[in-house]
This record gives sequence, C-alpha cells and structure tokens, in this order.
Amino acid sequence: MKILVTGVCGFVGSVLARELAQRGHELAGLDNFIRPGSESNRDSLKKIGVRLFHADLRAASDLEALPACDWVIDAAANPSVLAGVDGRTSSRQLVEHNLGGTVNLLEFCKAHRAGVILLSTSRVYSIAALSQLAVEVKNAAFRPVAGIEQLEAGIGANGVAENFPTTAPVSLYGSTKLASEALALEYGESFGFPVFINRCGVLAGAGQFGRPDQGIFAYWINSWLHRRPLKYLGFGGQGHQVRDCLHPRDLVGVMEQQFAAPRLAATDRVANFSGGTASAMSLRQLSEWCAARLGPHSVASDGASRPFDLPWLVLDHAKAGRLWNWRPQTPITAILDEIATHAAAHPRWLEWSAPL
Repeated sequence: MKILVTGVCGFVGSVLARELAQRGHELAGLDNFIRPGSESNRDSLKKIGVRLFHADLRAASDLEALPACDWVIDAAANPSVLAGVDGRTSSRQLVEHNLGGTVNLLEFCKAHRAGVILLSTSRVYSIAALSQLAVEVKNAAFRPVAGIEQLEAGIGANGVAENFPTTAPVSLYGSTKLASEALALEYGESFGFPVFINRCGVLAGAGQFGRPDQGIFAYWINSWLHRRPLKYLGFGGQGHQVRDCLHPRDLVGVMEQQFAAPRLAATDRVANFSGGTASAMSLRQLSEWCAARLGPHSVASDGASRPFDLPWLVLDHAKAGRLWNWRPQTPITAILDEIATHAAAHPRWLEWSAPL
C-alpha cells in the first residue's frame, strides 16, 4: 500500500510512519517543519525509506509535486485547544492550518482517488455539555457521579460516546476539526473515495513535543524529572482533572483494517479511539506516579479557571470495538515509563522541542 502521512515529522505522524513502514507499506510524508523538534525525526525517517517532502498544506501548489498514493493519513494540525485565543497565536492561521489545509488535502485525494483517514480529537464534543456534568472526587481524581448516563445522551461510566453533543462551543481548535470531519465525509460521498474519521483521546509517548496545552503527559514527566516549575491550574488548583491516554502506534492495526474495509455507512466511518477509563488519570495521580518513579518535586496551585478547561474528558471506544474489534494495546504505565526513559536520555527535550 502506498501511504502519504501529513505532519510526518511530528510526534504522531512519525510514530505512524515508522510502524507502517515496518509492516511493509511504501511511505511518503510531508511536513512544513514549523514546530520545534520536527527536525529531530527527519533523518530517522529517511533511513527507513520514508520519502520526505517539505510542504505546507495551506499552499495548494505544495501538494502538486506529491506522489500519488492509495491512502492519506492526516496527522497535520495545530493541536492546541488554546490556539487562536491565547494571545500568542493567530486565529486566522489556526483556521488556515486545520481547515484550509484539510480542503487542499481533500482536493489531492479527489484528484488521485486516494482514501483518507482523518485523525480528529475528543475536543469536537461540546464544552458546555461537558462542563455541566456532575463530578465527584475519588482517589484524587474527578469522576462522573453515579447515574450520569441518565442526565446526558452519549455519556456513561465508560466515557463520552460518538453521539454526545458536538454543539458550540467546542473551541476554535475543536470547531476546525469538526468542520474538517464534515467536509471529509462530504468529499468522500461526492467524489467516491473512502473516508474514516478517527477521534482520538490524548495521544502520548516518547518523543512527544510536550507543552502545557498539548502533550501534557510528556510535559509533566519531563518537567518533573528535571525539576522545572509545575502548577495545578483551575478547579481549585488540586490537579483532579482527568484525561485518558493512548499511544499512537495502537492505531496502526485498525488503520490497516480501514485500508481494506468495504464501503461503510457514514455513521460507521466516525469512531472514538482512546485509552478509555483503563488509562484515565488525573494530574494529581500523574504526580504521584512521578514521585514514585522520579523522586519528590513540589507542584504549585492556582485555582483560576482557564478557557475551555474541563474536569473530566474520557472517550468511550466501545464503537471501535464493535466495528473493528479494536482495543488499546499499550497500558498507561508503559506509556509513562517510555516517556520517562526518553526524558532521562534527552535532558533538554522541553527546551529544544517546545520552548516556552
């Protein structure tokens, strides 16, 4: 299979490219190299035979020189929920990257009759609906109160399902991904190429470019190991907010199924992929893991709220299990160990890959 990976030198794109190349697929990838740390993946990908192209999805002409392929995996995006509203980044550029880039990529797929797998996000789900969920603290972590599934469609003890509301607000970032999903499905229907939307929970692993607003597990572990300042933000400043955790390599098996899948109904082409409740962890619990693994470190507290922050967001991947017999393979302890090992080997990783 000939596969093109966008954002190939980012964390997710590089992991997927390496795994797919090892499975015998012919890989090409594009990247605009604007993210600090992207250059670190260039040489290693070239050594395993991945053809690299310096291209920006925002520029339609950049895609004209790309080779034809059977499938595109779209792993290129500005992944920060604060993008465009943090006073440091441009809202226009966010839309150009995440939505305009998707349009150009879909035109490429249309021209080459290539299928596309769009990596989407848990952040397409309604912030208003999620922030209104009743939660309680158990073992230093928020969790929904018992019977929460009776209060809101699409949510239960196993997390947020695909039929949970996606009504605004979902953040500018979330809205660009939600609009990209809709466009991808429409292009596929109109021009006859296969489309899958894989909504992912928090992706994490060694080599991720950790920042507080993205790559939180990598950011926290690297900061803890090298005794950089850390702070619990919002919700009383206790660190009880919870996310799930998934290693991107756990997506490769289902992608190979999707490459060979027969034509499916539109509703079956959108599914959550996450570590689920088994991998869900609060910042406080992550700190406890860090203390046991890396030694003591102090964490400051600031209860002031931040835009778009949520107390609990865990994706239910039961639909992916029904459709693809999929389940996450890498336990969260293995992911955290992998990050810690990488952090020890690269003591200046945060400074190099994601300067603040």
